[in-house]
Amino acid sequence: MPELPEVETVRQGLAQWVIGRRISTVEVRHPRAVRRHPPGPAHFADVLAGRTVTDVRRRGKYLWLPLDSGDALVGHLGMSGQLLLQPAEAADELHLRVRFRFADDGPQLRFVDQRTFGGLAVSEGGAELPAEIAHIARDPMDPEFSDAGFVAALRRRRTEVKRALLDQTLLSGVGNIYADEALWRARLHGARPTDAVTGPAAGRLLGHVRDVLGEAITQGGTSFDDLYVNVNGESGYFDRSLNVYGREGEPCRRCGAPIR
Repeated sequence: MPELPEVETVRQGLAQWVIGRRISTVEVRHPRAVRRHPPGPAHFADVLAGRTVTDVRRRGKYLWLPLDSGDALVGHLGMSGQLLLQPAEAADELHLRVRFRFADDGPQLRFVDQRTFGGLAVSEGGAELPAEIAHIARDPMDPEFSDAGFVAALRRRRTEVKRALLDQTLLSGVGNIYADEALWRARLHGARPTDAVTGPAAGRLLGHVRDVLGEAITQGGTSFDDLYVNVNGESGYFDRSLNVYGREGEPCRRCGAPIR
């Protein structure tokens, strides 16, 4: 599942290519790709035609593209979703689900999704923040994220610390990969009860979460296969920097003992 660094990498790529462009037509090739849009595929295509993309934003693992109508195109990549910029003459991808053509006849935006767990929808009036994702917490890279608020909320929870990091209503964008990496850096066991984590330790953990997310963003995210790529079809390479995730049985880079 793509996490914050992968989705942020896609957001940055989209921002370079689609802001200011007017959508001419939308072709929905598989209805499951827009299942989160209740009025259906035809309405999805009609409401987007003629609209101009004004920005590309992210909340946790969700993307949204504000439009000049005040609505927003909301997307989630799911397990294998890709948002690719492709020349019009490029051959259709095997798992192409939705195609966006623009009035300038420039590169098309294509939503490709092998497993169709991802999806797109239009949020009416959602340009500032789609109502559908308003329950998602801010992420540690958000300038309005409250460190003190996170520490207090974490310590109030009655759960394990890793489970808390994965709670998207507490802290968004973090999944298994970056939770494991941050906990290893913080020298905290993921099963430790959150109410047993001191305030300073929680603050240090948050710092490590932010560091590992930032480092992963600079390396384009983590790609274990060709399902996650950026808008140009390129894989990230943070997998080379992973200390624990996916390394069970290999020697720990800190103490040398086999990782469990």
